[in-house]
Amino acid sequence: MQPYELTLTGAAAAIRAGELSPVELTESVLGRIGAVEDRLGAYVTLAADSARRSAVRAEREIAAGHHRGPLHGIPFGLKDLIDAAGLPTTASSRVGAPHPPATDSAVAARLSAAGAVLLGKTHTHEFGYGLTTPQTRNARDHTRIAGGSSGGSAVAVAAGAATFALGTDTGGSIRIPAALNGVVGLKPTYGLLPLHGVTSLSWSLDHVGPLTRTVDDAALVLTALVGSQGPPGAPGTAATTATTAPTGRSGPPAAPGADLPPPESADLTGLRIGIPRQHYFERVDPGVEASVRAAIGQLHACGAELMDIDIPMARYLQATQWGLMVPEATAAHEQTLRSVPELYGEDVRVLLEAGALVPAGDYLRAQRSRALMREAWTELFQQVDVVAAPSVPMAAVRAGQQSVQWPDGTVEAVSDAYVRLCAPANITGIPALSLPVGPDGTGLPAGLQLMGRPFDEATVLRVGRAYETASGSVGGPVPVAA
Repeated sequence: MQPYELTLTGAAAAIRAGELSPVELTESVLGRIGAVEDRLGAYVTLAADSARRSAVRAEREIAAGHHRGPLHGIPFGLKDLIDAAGLPTTASSRVGAPHPPATDSAVAARLSAAGAVLLGKTHTHEFGYGLTTPQTRNARDHTRIAGGSSGGSAVAVAAGAATFALGTDTGGSIRIPAALNGVVGLKPTYGLLPLHGVTSLSWSLDHVGPLTRTVDDAALVLTALVGSQGPPGAPGTAATTATTAPTGRSGPPAAPGADLPPPESADLTGLRIGIPRQHYFERVDPGVEASVRAAIGQLHACGAELMDIDIPMARYLQATQWGLMVPEATAAHEQTLRSVPELYGEDVRVLLEAGALVPAGDYLRAQRSRALMREAWTELFQQVDVVAAPSVPMAAVRAGQQSVQWPDGTVEAVSDAYVRLCAPANITGIPALSLPVGPDGTGLPAGLQLMGRPFDEATVLRVGRAYETASGSVGGPVPVAA
């Protein structure tokens, strides 16, 4: 096994044991990037020289007994909406900032403090406003979309071109590419991670989170990102357990992302998992549905109680998502949209221009709808501990495909189809994890989505870990076709 094939957890253990050096790992991943990047297009900016310097520094620190933790010496990719000092934040757009930021974003600074090694910036759909990341090709099938908008991060992780990566998620942009490329993607609770230094798409829906190969890897990254004060309501903290998502960008006290049982444990006895009767299994590819229901069966075999549930206000979910996102995105781009509209891609420019036509009353009604949904989902989580459903309704479509026709004759835009099942977690701010399941009938992966109470990432990760353990689904990077 080559070092680039190791999971984050495996690489961290090898570095800790002195069996692998950060320099060896970083060189292996850089070599992998060199071997596959021309076929994948995962990176917009590669910082190989600075990555090598960081790896050498990490190696020296560890040798001197100054080990900072499991991310020390681990190479990672950063979505090109997230600032890193000295590297341009282009947002994969011609409108991108002309000068590199002088300081790190809050999340990049925390990873740097943990000793992680930044490889470069990964492609996003322009400004995160799309679901395909057209510059990047799917790691499993180059004729298909990578998913977006964190497509570059997902593909890099799937192909072994990063040990982990960060993405952002406004309407599914971590979970969708994670599902389509067969990796793990975690959207934490809104407000748990700071968004300072992250280019905003929709301020009230934006989240930042990790893409990894395993649930344990995601837990390690999240723990480094949130700090060490303990989750809300944990011993030694002043906060109480949150029942609703925050309404602003500031969050609760920093919290470790996971309090997981031993790796061999897959016992979910006493845990209640809600299975939606509607919305999540409507207009879903039969192969995807079969894979997801088989995964849910694995959770039941681990001891979880399965309970049928109704999704609150399901008919209003998509209208609320678009009613919030479209005007907020337009407001964020107001000046550049007026001054240099020709620099935007056509798909993004049309959406931004449409946002200017949304009446203030409609935006306020979307805010009210979101408030009612949060209340309803809070009541739902008094009945169950986790909700399990598909992350996406179909596997990766072919590049250029604009719509999908369902067996009932309904024709749906690809972008609407992919965001439909992810939007509820953005509207309500609850944590959501996508795990690879499948393959579907085409041989491509899909995703099992697990959603939990606000700031209860630990339970969501515990259930995800149980599925990985029971199914034996944890694997290395996928082969990249010529």
